[in-house]
Amino acid sequence: MADILEEIVDNKRIEVDAAKQKLPFYELAKRVEQFLAENPLKPRSMHDTLMTSKSGVIAEFKRKSPSKGWIHADAVPTDVVPLYEKNGASAASILVDEKYFGGSKHFIEMVRPMVSLPILYKEFIVDEYQLYEAKLAGADTVLLIAATLSAPMVKKLVETAHQLGLEILFEVHSVSELNKVVPETDMLGVNNRHLGTFVTDVQWSFDIADKLSKDFLLVSESGISNPQTVKELRNVGYRGFLIGECFMKEQNPGEALKTFIQNIEQC
Repeated sequence: MADILEEIVDNKRIEVDAAKQKLPFYELAKRVEQFLAENPLKPRSMHDTLMTSKSGVIAEFKRKSPSKGWIHADAVPTDVVPLYEKNGASAASILVDEKYFGGSKHFIEMVRPMVSLPILYKEFIVDEYQLYEAKLAGADTVLLIAATLSAPMVKKLVETAHQLGLEILFEVHSVSELNKVVPETDMLGVNNRHLGTFVTDVQWSFDIADKLSKDFLLVSESGISNPQTVKELRNVGYRGFLIGECFMKEQNPGEALKTFIQNIEQC
């Protein structure tokens, strides 16, 4: 199978360049400055929420996947995300990439006024420009993927994100990528899905657990479908659990989340 991550990142750079042509960086920065002036309240902290949450579930709105195609093509974020909050999610993750995941940054703009949950801007970040887009959309946290970024770029993006009041979920998939983690990282995520092949194995979160610094709040991402797995992951140090397809493949993702969290409590 071709390296899907490389293809996505190449396409993302093209998209960002096109966005800059349509809305130059200085104009975007001006809009963000105005947004911050009009919204002085402190952003919602995903880190703090996960620290105190009993379930730690980050429920994801995800309509499509490069490996599985459409998961829930007619899902509407304004229907699903408020039900995620009502049914016990600690935070929400919203896919932004349109071509490969059927997402949009406008989904965050749509649901932000409707929920008090911290929202993760789930995107393939390759440029500072995207951090400003995330802030303007109303996100609280952004995902940075170690496999797509150099160590100097990680440091630069983390600094800029924090200046904008955004938290960082820094994602790794190998022990070698831990060298890119900076002390200022808010949350450290382990992706159980290999982004080159999209093969998923939750066992990876267990295998790498003893290599992860407990100075960071740990998040296990992808492939989690069993409430018992959440309990076992929590026992080895994880406090956040990013779950999408398990809920989105159902007709009512919110109800699927509700049942999942009830089962966690019974484990």
